[in-house]
Amino acid sequence: MNAASLRRVWGLVYRHLALFRRSPPRIIELMYWPALQMVVWGFVTAYLAGLQNDVTSIAAGVLIGGVLLWEAALRSQMGFSISFLEEIWSRNLGHIFVSPIRPAEMVAALMTMSLLRAMVGVIPAMGLAWVLYAFNIFAMGPVLVAFFAALILMGWAVALGVTSLILRYGAGAEALAWSVLFGITPFACVFYPVAVLPVWLQPVALILPAAHVFEGMRAALTQGVIAWDHLAAAYALNLVWITGMAALFMGQLRGARVRGALLNIGE
Repeated sequence: MNAASLRRVWGLVYRHLALFRRSPPRIIELMYWPALQMVVWGFVTAYLAGLQNDVTSIAAGVLIGGVLLWEAALRSQMGFSISFLEEIWSRNLGHIFVSPIRPAEMVAALMTMSLLRAMVGVIPAMGLAWVLYAFNIFAMGPVLVAFFAALILMGWAVALGVTSLILRYGAGAEALAWSVLFGITPFACVFYPVAVLPVWLQPVALILPAAHVFEGMRAALTQGVIAWDHLAAAYALNLVWITGMAALFMGQLRGARVRGALLNIGE
């Protein structure tokens, strides 16, 4: 991107940041759900740890780690999708696309906002995990950054798919911004290994980048090793997912322009 392109991206990002500047409830909402999930699952892990069994103690750490990592994917996807919906709700989408802003610049701005939203939501939850349950997720080492990055990339891929459906079906698809990743959770193997799934469902799980990330997380927490094969598979799948969803997004955007839907989408 050149300087002019970066200025346009920053303009879109600043437009969303301005919404938070004088709206504390928006900031609280970003932290509320990750913190609530952390507290609820933290009590579950505290109970398991209280059973004084080596297996349950390991399981307790895996549960908290799974919650924190999965929140990164959730916040990433929802941050992207909801930022896009903000443009629809404010009837600003048509204005954006009659300006010099290119689709790639808008996507870059939405990705930036989703990353900021994810950080605001997940970092306090990490602090709660450490203060309340003495769980330090950073004990996994530098590989933790790779895990988080892989899940954020997956969140962006899913969000591109969601925004594509919103461009195609309008308000009828808005609910997917909150629900789609929750529907994927059973197949992402956040809290249990892929081997627990029925044999016919395991290939479904293994096409999700998240399943490989959580397999790698469990290996890091329980065995102290880095599962490079799972990490490589997660990034390779993310590349496929993002490429496919980006093509879908551009196709639906062109279709919305032809139909004139950008001015009345959401009505």
